[in-house]
Amino acid sequence: MRPRNKKHLEERFEKCSNIVIADPAALKGKWRSVFVSEDDKVMPLHLEIGCGKGAFVTGMAQKNPDVSFVAMECVKNVIVTAMEKTETLGYKNIIFINNNADFLCEYFEEGEVDKIYLNFSDPWPRNKHAKYRLTHENYLKRYEKILAPDGCIVQKTDNRGLFDYSVESFTENGWRLENVTYNLHSDETPAEILAANVITEYENRFMELGQPIHRLEAYLPKR
Repeated sequence: MRPRNKKHLEERFEKCSNIVIADPAALKGKWRSVFVSEDDKVMPLHLEIGCGKGAFVTGMAQKNPDVSFVAMECVKNVIVTAMEKTETLGYKNIIFINNNADFLCEYFEEGEVDKIYLNFSDPWPRNKHAKYRLTHENYLKRYEKILAPDGCIVQKTDNRGLFDYSVESFTENGWRLENVTYNLHSDETPAEILAANVITEYENRFMELGQPIHRLEAYLPKR
């Protein structure tokens, strides 16, 4: 069940309209032109699908000021919080899309995205709903089109069923998996991975409950 609309939702959304793209399809092949680095260099383009309230993308923007981030979220009632957080923090390397992953190939040119993040996506646990999982074959085909040849997907989830499904789906579709862990915050995780990690709202909640966080990196099949 989706949360009730926040008070003054449309007004709050409009106040942040300068950082949300009303017509993402118009920027297909041109996303890098939206962002300008301090030294005028072309910045890598990273995409988070399902940004929630924005803890991850704002944390990543702070850690990586020379990376451009596109944050996608279909629930307006949720994305407005992420947008307000971005405005408050003053980050200039984040832009938002208020829609879902079904339209990725309409919004991004082939090879335009360098990295995709899937953080705590809806597991859709019933088998009949498998096609809605963001690691279903249909979505992997979209990612394959928009990712650069050396691009990758980073997935984090607390849901073991979704993670097992994802490992199988990536493998069956020819993706190469690296740094697969069923307990991200264990002592066995390489220090560089933990150092680069930004803890999301959900991640923090599950960590407090003592639940392990699963993580993987998936690299494109050879073309």
